[in-house]
Amino acid sequence: MASGLTVLRGLLPTWRQPAQIVVTAFALVIAAGTVLLMLPVATESGESSGFVTALFTATSAVCVTGLVVVDTSSYWSTFGELAILGMIQVGGLGIMTLATLLGILVVRRFGLRLQLTVQAETKTLRLGDVRRVVAGVVLISLVFEVVIFLVLFLRLWLGLGQHWGEALYQGAFHSISAFNNAGFSLYSDSLMRYATDAAICLPIAFAVLAGGLGFPVWIELWRHRLRGARRWSLHVKITLLATSALLAVGSVLITAAEWNNPATLGQFGVGGKLLAGFFHGVMPRTAGFNSLDVSQFEPGTLLINNVLMFIGGGSAGTAGGIKVTTFALLAFVILAEIRGRPSVHVMGRRLESTVQRQALTVALLSVGAVVSGTLLLLALTPFSLDRVLFETVSAFGTVGLSTGITGQLPPSAELVVTGMMFLGRLGPITLASALALRERTRRYELPEERPIVG
Repeated sequence: MASGLTVLRGLLPTWRQPAQIVVTAFALVIAAGTVLLMLPVATESGESSGFVTALFTATSAVCVTGLVVVDTSSYWSTFGELAILGMIQVGGLGIMTLATLLGILVVRRFGLRLQLTVQAETKTLRLGDVRRVVAGVVLISLVFEVVIFLVLFLRLWLGLGQHWGEALYQGAFHSISAFNNAGFSLYSDSLMRYATDAAICLPIAFAVLAGGLGFPVWIELWRHRLRGARRWSLHVKITLLATSALLAVGSVLITAAEWNNPATLGQFGVGGKLLAGFFHGVMPRTAGFNSLDVSQFEPGTLLINNVLMFIGGGSAGTAGGIKVTTFALLAFVILAEIRGRPSVHVMGRRLESTVQRQALTVALLSVGAVVSGTLLLLALTPFSLDRVLFETVSAFGTVGLSTGITGQLPPSAELVVTGMMFLGRLGPITLASALALRERTRRYELPEERPIVG
């Protein structure tokens, strides 16, 4: 512990290349996880899994995605499953901690500069900040994971008659996987066997939403619990508003699109349809659990999922995607432009032009990454565009949903998906922070000219 603090003390005062620190840290964890999963003891057969399979699984676990090329419960031994669970926990805690620290760094650098306060603290993070952030992330994670674990354990043990030891293990595994938006399951059909079991699906859906909101949202909600929404920051307001809207719209559209599909919702009664529809409205937030056969979705449903997966969840949380705040900010920019307003106003605040440019950059570069990944997979696999696009967006959004082609990918395509998961997990976060921290004041401006648009 002391050596870790010494390292932090040496790194945090400068933070000249925070993106490199984040990327390097995650790459090292993935490398260590790959080595663990390549050990013969990690598989049920007692043979080494092979490099590509181990790398793919380790990346999926650390990047809390959930895409798998082999069945988790039948291929990996208990040691392998625990290694995957450990990587999920490290990945979830790590991304929340590092993303929050980067957010603090950006806010201090610009917020304190605008307020003309202590100049010495505008470019540094103190060790006390790191301790508080790490302690807060761990505490919030443990609280949610323990609560969800207890609900799942009691349901599996007392409600479904499983042996208490099996219920204990499965409850713990799925609670950690759900809160960290990982989507790894110990069941070969994910959660399809529990599609109409509200005591299983609703706690997991709640855990996914809780992890996807992000640590800054939860800590602010706790601090202002007695003061009401008027004290919430713009970030919290946008995150909660956009998450609620996307959840409601996604659930309604998916339920409506699949209502009469006999291979999905059509087999259930009204209550089961509503439950499964809501569950699949939550999962693109981004966790790869499924209670319906995704390969049987209507084309329109796949498109809806693509949009939701690309947007993702809240910043500094366990969800992936470009983040709901980025999506919402772009929507506000478009609305202001349509109304002909010279500046963008959001909930009583004016949005800086730099933030608008950063949101646009993150969104467009993410589109470019998805298009590039899709083209590569189309060239390397025989699958149709709709399935390949779904797989690419799921990997980039660190969702984990699949139409069933993941296990059929050749090694070269597996490596492409592995790269997409890594890029999708770290790309938007590191890009956004790098853009903010690279901002410079321009000492002169060139003559203005207006080209034709549209």
